[in-house]
Amino acid sequence: MIELEGVPELIDPVMVAAFEGWNDAGDAASTAVAHLEREWKGEVFAALDAEDYYDFQVNRPTVFMDGGVRRITWPTTRLSVVRIGGEKPRDLVLVRGIEPSMRWRSFCNELLGFAHELGVELVVILGALLGDTPHTRPVPISGTTSDPDLARRMDLEETKYEGPTGIVGVLQEACTHAGVPAVSLWAAVPHYVSQPPNPKATLALLNRLEDLIDVRIPLGELPEDARAWQVGVDQLAAEDSEVAEYVQTLEEARDTAELPEASGEAIAREFERYLRRRDGGRDAPGDRTRPPMPPKPGTDDGESPED
Repeated sequence: MIELEGVPELIDPVMVAAFEGWNDAGDAASTAVAHLEREWKGEVFAALDAEDYYDFQVNRPTVFMDGGVRRITWPTTRLSVVRIGGEKPRDLVLVRGIEPSMRWRSFCNELLGFAHELGVELVVILGALLGDTPHTRPVPISGTTSDPDLARRMDLEETKYEGPTGIVGVLQEACTHAGVPAVSLWAAVPHYVSQPPNPKATLALLNRLEDLIDVRIPLGELPEDARAWQVGVDQLAAEDSEVAEYVQTLEEARDTAELPEASGEAIAREFERYLRRRDGGRDAPGDRTRPPMPPKPGTDDGESPED
């Protein structure tokens, strides 16, 4: 049994995890959790033993000076907790680290031990992958789960992926077998501009996380950073005619594929996010009451045709 001294009883806790490495194109996922830690001043309460899970020739420790004393920081995975205030407070357990080099099943079991001890109700794992997506369009975010009931209730895709996987896939399956509801959110990062950082993908992950767990996340300078990132990539693409032509091809393919998606549901989701961010009662962090949905096309009162 894991004993967590000094950690208060948590309120409706959700675990949000991200890992650097194979699952983290453009560092978008790990940067998202780092943003949550920074904005909500997360307090680290536990760290996994680096010797158990990491090959130090792959992920090397770093040396730094602390008041004239040389110290070493070891690569590991750390857990912190943040409380979102407001009328309906909620706690987040943030897990940020590096994809382990070995003993993945033990790694996942240790994280699940913390989740059980803390009473975590849902695990959300963030990831990012390289895709054929243009940088000029909204970042595609896919939400997947192995739980058919959870997929229906939270409007997610039931994962059908087969092939090589990383720690995100292994942890999600470990959660499923342990009876812990788990969701993975994946951002698609343009493969032709894969180097980190990618603030646009990080912002998209945080927006989707907001919708999923129904909290308001302070975004700080991320929207401005995302705009600056896109302008910079626009300029680089404009300097190379082949890249510009390729981006245009991706844009046409994306626009054609997503034309049916320009629906009342998509507009409603954006309208909800706008209302949550307005000044006023519903804009308070931690208020998870959803604003009224705007009327859908073809209805008079905002109710779905099935109601």
